[in-house]
Parts: sequence; C-alpha cells; structure tokens
Amino acid sequence: MALPMLRGCNCSRLHSVLSRFLKPEHVVLPGPNKTTRLVPTLSGGVVSTVRPYSSDRGGGKQNQKVVVLGIPNPLIWFRTRLYYFLIRVYLDKEFNIEEFTEGSKQAFSHVSRLLSGSQFESLEGLVAKDLIAKLEEKCALLPPSHLQALSADLEDLVYTTPGDVGIYYDDDGRKFVSILMRYWYLTSARLPEESLEGTRIFQVAIGGEGEPETKRLLTANYEFQREFTKGVLPDWTITRIEHSKLLD
Repeated sequence: MALPMLRGCNCSRLHSVLSRFLKPEHVVLPGPNKTTRLVPTLSGGVVSTVRPYSSDRGGGKQNQKVVVLGIPNPLIWFRTRLYYFLIRVYLDKEFNIEEFTEGSKQAFSHVSRLLSGSQFESLEGLVAKDLIAKLEEKCALLPPSHLQALSADLEDLVYTTPGDVGIYYDDDGRKFVSILMRYWYLTSARLPEESLEGTRIFQVAIGGEGEPETKRLLTANYEFQREFTKGVLPDWTITRIEHSKLLD
C-alpha cells in the first residue's frame, strides 16, 4: 500500500536539487503573558501561520496562538516554483503542491505514530524497505520518551513546507521525482534538555488558570519519492525520515 493521499504526477526531464525553502525566525505567543523566543533559522522562504490551542479539554476556550514568521528568499521561492512548473509540464499536468502538502501531512502523522509505536511491519508499502530496517535499528536504541516524541497528531502540526525538490533519471532511464517536506510539531513528551542540545526546540506555556502545559516544538524531515516511468504505479514512497536529534 503506497501513500493514497499522494497519488498524481507524471514528469519527464532531468533537473535536480533545490535547497531549503523555509526559514522560520521566531514564534510569537499572543495572550495574557505574551512572549517571543528566537528559533534557529533553517533557510529562506515565506511563512506566516497561526494555530490556536485551548487550555480546556472541550476546546471551547482558546487563549493562545502559535505564530510562525519568516523572511522570504526570492531566489529559492522562484526555484521551487520552477520545479513545480517542470513537473506539471513534463510529468503531471494536474500536479498541485498545495494538495501534495495536505496529503503529505496525513502521511507524516500516520507514519510518525507507527514509528512511535514500533509498528514497523505496518510501514511496508509506505516507507522504502531499506529505510524500514534502519529505522527499526535506531528506534530499538531510543528511550520511551524519545519514542513518544516521534508521534505527531495532525492537530499538533504547527507548520509544513516543501524543501528540496529533485527531478532526475537513473542509469536505466527511469524517471523520478523527490520532494522533501519539513514539519514543525508540538509534543508533550518529557525530553532531557541535554539530549537535544542544538536542535530546533523551544518551550511554550499553554493554558490560562492552573498549571500551564509545557510543550516543545520539534522538527522533522520526510522525503517522498515517486517513479514516473511509463507503466509504473503512481505511488509515493517515503525514502528519508529525520526527527530533530531523535532520528538522524
């Protein structure tokens, strides 16, 4: 079973590379005790996203928002659009990066939860076989708190953006497209500060009255690849998975 939400595309020309697209610079938390914390930069791009979070379980009272802001990089913005154009012209005239991004978010959430639960057999058809074996080895060495931090529900996603894009042939003339997606998500997992030194992480207090809930912002990179050779099923497969310093 390959990623059903990511079907579609038909490409034909060799082009490769595309560097990082997005560069969140800081996070603003409007509310009773508004704070702003700097976050290490990634690379250029435009982002302005807002997600509300509620302090009560019913979701009726929303008193905090996470806003991710960034500085645009015109060159990278233009290059990504160029590759999207090439995909539509040479491979799939119906390709739409917005639809792809929405599908990738569902795939990311599903796969991350399978990883967190060590359900490696369920990854078959979604993740490349050679990558599954490597992930199983790495996850076996992680403590329970780190395994918990791998899981990302859709409602915990703060921001998603495309990163590197590649269009290329192999030696046999087969055609491929790869798209690296970047995700920022919140987790309540208790992670030792020293174990995540140098990662893109910050704490945010959520809630009004009573004990505030502390969450951390983690990053993950998932690369999706699809073969566009004639006669091959139009399925996207995950060929790369990185979670901050949890899974590199």
